[in-house]
Amino acid sequence: MNYDKIRKNCRVIRIIVGLTLIAVGLFMGNAWFYLGVIPLIAGIVNFCPLCIITKKCSIK
Repeated sequence: MNYDKIRKNCRVIRIIVGLTLIAVGLFMGNAWFYLGVIPLIAGIVNFCPLCIITKKCSIK
């Protein structure tokens, strides 16, 4: 299995999920948008917590 390819796709998914949570939180007017900051920052800086836990893919 090519874990680096999965990791690249995971980065895009984290950014999309983060932006979606922020947008929904701001639209609804509650503080849940703060939850979207975590996957957004993880996607932008290319940090994959799952890679660290499983040690299956490398952090470059």
